[in-house]
Order: sequence, then structure tokens, then C-alpha cells
Amino acid sequence: SLSFPSVGATENLILAAVCGKGTTIIANAAREPEICDLAEYLNRGGGRVYGAGESCVIIDGVKELFGSEHRVMPDRIATVTYMAAAAVTGGNITLRDVDNAHILPMLSPFEEAGRQLGGSLNIMAPRPLGAVKHIRTMPYPGFPTDAQPPVMAMAAVGQGTSVFVENIFESRYRHAEGLQRMGAKIKVEGKVAVIEGVERLTGASVEAADLRGGAALVVAGLAAQGRTLVGGTEYI
Repeated sequence: SLSFPSVGATENLILAAVCGKGTTIIANAAREPEICDLAEYLNRGGGRVYGAGESCVIIDGVKELFGSEHRVMPDRIATVTYMAAAAVTGGNITLRDVDNAHILPMLSPFEEAGRQLGGSLNIMAPRPLGAVKHIRTMPYPGFPTDAQPPVMAMAAVGQGTSVFVENIFESRYRHAEGLQRMGAKIKVEGKVAVIEGVERLTGASVEAADLRGGAALVVAGLAAQGRTLVGGTEYI
């Protein structure tokens, strides 16, 4: 029984149980699409994983797994990062092989710019870019914590006030310092970050502290005037 529906914990428990003896039941399991994708792959190789995508996952252990073919699902966070990059640069891009159902929780900040086209997604950035209003990170099907940093970079150059509430991880606003060095107006207080959009950002030397925060700084650098140097590239 998980005290919090963690993606990593759920995936590791499934991996540990799939070739374990007997039946394992995971209560309060994470429900992200990546859990379903992992279970589908394991089941193709002889695993017996049931209920993936629900809060209760049941695994009947098998003696061994065998080889199979599996196409990994499209990366949801890469998708939202490309979307943010298009938005801040005034771009018009089409992303192919997008599962619209998977990214639905992340579409609200892009409602002005996004247009769904079957298995593709077209982003045509409005000018001027608006604020993203209120973002609260939550377990799936809520807004994912990994999407928060690149969307914050977008909010930094949006007209108006945006409010972020980070409910998943501590210290998830480390990219805010880099954005501030580039001229963003961001105030962080505990779990809450308030962003007052500015007309433009200015290039600066900044440091990536983690993968998603580093991606946010790259997105901001695309929008900034002048040169931005992003360190910590081992993360990104």
C-alpha cells in the first residue's frame, strides 16, 4: 500500500513482482500512462500484470519473461517542452505521433495556441502570449510536475499573472533562480510560485539543476534577447 501514488515506486514494485513468487497487490498505485505502457510490455513478454492505469494493480508472478516487440509510448513531457518552445518563440509547429488523450491534462495552458489534428498536434502561438493563470501539479490525471518548469518559462513572458502550486516534489522551483537572472519576475513562497509576465527576457549564464528545470532554461533562452549559456548539460 503506497502512501502516495508514486510513478517510480509503482514501476519498481511491478518489476520486482513480475517474476516473484505468488500474487502481489499494489494499492494506491500511480495511474500514469507510463504505468500502462510498462505493463503492456511486460505482458507481451509473458508477464501477468492486471489493472495498470487504475489505483489497484495485481501481479501474478511468473518464472521467467521472454523476448517480445514493443513500441514505447510517445513522451508526454517532451511534447509539452516542444509546445512551450513554440509558444515563447511565436512559432507554428506540428507534433506528430502525439496521443492526445495522454497529454489532455497539460493542454489547458496552451488552449489559445493548440489545435488537435488526429494523431498530430498543431501549435500556433498567439501574439501576445497570455498568462497560464493557475497551475496545480497533481498525480495523473492532474497536471504533471515534470511539465511545470517549461510551462513556467512560458508564463515568464506571458501577459498577466500566473500562479503555480507544486504538490509533488520539494525543491522543484530551482529553475526559478535561472529565470530570474534572465529578467523573469518570479516570487517563490514554499509550494507557491507567482509569476508576473515580462515583455522580454535577456540572455544570461544559468545553471541547470535537474532535467526539467534545464529544459525550462533552454526554452527561456530561445525567447531571450542575446546569448544564453546553460550549464549543467549532463542533466539535459
